[in-house]
Amino acid sequence: MAQIWILTIRRYVLRKLISLFLALALIPALVLADEGMWTFDNPPVKPLKEKYNFTPTQEWLDHVRLSSVRFNDGGSGSFISPQGLTMTNHHVALGQLQKMSTPEKNYVATGFYAATPDQEVNCPDLELYVLQELENVTTRVQGAVVAGLKPEQALKAREKEIAAIEQEYKDKTGLKCEVVSLYHGGEYWAYQYKRYTDVRLVMAPEQKIAFWGGDADNFTFPRYDLDMAFFRVYENGQPLSTTHYLKWNAKGVEENELVFVSGHPGSTNRLNTYSQLLRQRDFLYPHRLAMIDKQLEILRAYSSRGPEQARRAARSIFGLENSRKALGGEYQGLLNEKLMAKVKAQEDAFRKKVNENPQWKKEYGDGWDIIAKVIKKQNKNAEQNSYRGMATSSRFAGIANQIVFYAAEVKKPDSERLSGYHDSQLEQLKFRLFSPAPIYKDLDEATFSGMLQLAVEKLGAEDPYLQKVLKGRSAAQAAKEMIEATTLDQVDVRKALIEGGSEAVARSTDPFIVLARELEPEQRRRIEEDKKNTQSLLVPATEKIARARFAVYGKESYPDATFTLRLSYGTATGYPMNGTKAPYKTTLYGLYDRSLSFDQQGDYALPSRFWERKSQLDLATPANFASSTDIIGGNSGSPVINRNAELVGLIFDGNIESLVGRFVYDETSNRAVAVHSAFMIEALRKLYDAGKLADEILGE
Repeated sequence: MAQIWILTIRRYVLRKLISLFLALALIPALVLADEGMWTFDNPPVKPLKEKYNFTPTQEWLDHVRLSSVRFNDGGSGSFISPQGLTMTNHHVALGQLQKMSTPEKNYVATGFYAATPDQEVNCPDLELYVLQELENVTTRVQGAVVAGLKPEQALKAREKEIAAIEQEYKDKTGLKCEVVSLYHGGEYWAYQYKRYTDVRLVMAPEQKIAFWGGDADNFTFPRYDLDMAFFRVYENGQPLSTTHYLKWNAKGVEENELVFVSGHPGSTNRLNTYSQLLRQRDFLYPHRLAMIDKQLEILRAYSSRGPEQARRAARSIFGLENSRKALGGEYQGLLNEKLMAKVKAQEDAFRKKVNENPQWKKEYGDGWDIIAKVIKKQNKNAEQNSYRGMATSSRFAGIANQIVFYAAEVKKPDSERLSGYHDSQLEQLKFRLFSPAPIYKDLDEATFSGMLQLAVEKLGAEDPYLQKVLKGRSAAQAAKEMIEATTLDQVDVRKALIEGGSEAVARSTDPFIVLARELEPEQRRRIEEDKKNTQSLLVPATEKIARARFAVYGKESYPDATFTLRLSYGTATGYPMNGTKAPYKTTLYGLYDRSLSFDQQGDYALPSRFWERKSQLDLATPANFASSTDIIGGNSGSPVINRNAELVGLIFDGNIESLVGRFVYDETSNRAVAVHSAFMIEALRKLYDAGKLADEILGE
């Protein structure tokens, strides 16, 4: 079945890519299309004015920015009431729902609604960030690299300056500061966030309707999902009082209406060099897909043991299946010869412009060749390093590794520490380490044992790194003995090790702490080797290409996605699909029709309340809609807003044609998919008895 699916998506993506690149061949590199994930310091003013006669004011931009929220679980969201009410997707909330659930209260399956504030449930380890300020620090970061420094010294100087900036801004403002590299090092910005950790669950529907249609409908349109969840942010024990929130437009969006998405796209590779894409095609994608297949095999076997095991593994299986489908589509794009030829032609044209200018050639001309040489070195040990990483894929191994490194790093001056252990980063590190969320030992044993066995099969039990893990045991025996003996599932134990520092770590007999101590020298050697042979060469090379891009094309373009706040724009519109046309929206009529067309079976069965209360619903209510806004993973949970900054929808997916959007954007058929604002209000009032929540959302 999997092979049939892979062949189907491959044929489909190849057809789309052929048509896409025939179209791209007729247009210049910088086009006036609904393209781009734009930073808030450089909004797409020119194309918006020329194409839609709209110019966002600074007040508009500031309001949207301060109403937007980053979910550090890996998604986006927004404030939608003055009382700190926050909205995102159910699938972004899924990790927290799983952590809050028990065998008796499975919020993932049954949903949840707090009718009163005292019923709201604390999230165990959810962090929300709101971008307060952003400042260009390019001169400081690039200026830290003075003439005459060796590559390793230059990298260290750059890292030292970034750490100093982050601590300086934190001390000055009290905000969490992250120095972000944009345009692959062309610019550096200090993003300053207000951080919220007292976040409570207000409402989430059943996963059955939030992810309705299951994996078969994932990354497709038309869709009918109610992929929403609501949280409330608290400050000093009280609901957050905020003047920046998005007012709800219950009518939603009309066809061809201009809309915007404000969110945090994770990563794109549109500015990568040809050699970097070759590495992704020839190693990274096939290797990652193989790893996902193995992980899914292990988790499905564990899940089949019983209903409680199925509940515990559900979140991981969902995430891996989602990644499998997304990566599979992206990989087919890289395999397409027309795509790669187009990328090569564009790069050759860019390099030709650089080389025609003697000054540009001198300053930037060797950037591409340096990257290509570094990649050859990267490929040499990449597979071995990856499988060695799989050998310690246990949650407990990860926790132990952080504790051991923490104990050593905090004794150093801040400027000499590894990234992740600077003073400005320790609060977040401890927040994650001290999470009260349960860690299921039997689940961890299954994954640890399975991935360790894979490493043994690929590298052999005599591999010196694996020998430290196995100690003469089989993979299954090693995993069983270590997980039975560990106490790192207890928060108090983790706290005692952190607070006790290097002495407590040295005394610990916990098997995972012992293993982390033994592996630490090798891990540090690999970190230093990577810095010396890879990062110290790649960073300045990519900076050269970024400066060349500014010199040749100016700044009328957007940087690759970096899980930082971006603004996308487009229209609510359908698109050509399978020889016909997809509409711009779906309705509740279509939801019931699709369920009945599949005889209400499997992923197309509706929750019982949808049948019991069907007569109360207005079936003409729009369910989901598509727009040409440019998004990618990380945008999940982003608000869709109109010209008035009113919320008209909630991003939750892209269509199958959007998967190649990691590399190129096609306005013809690349579509973001959102829940319609009217569907959410209709469901809250008539299906979930959540009229009070609907009133708060509407300001009534």
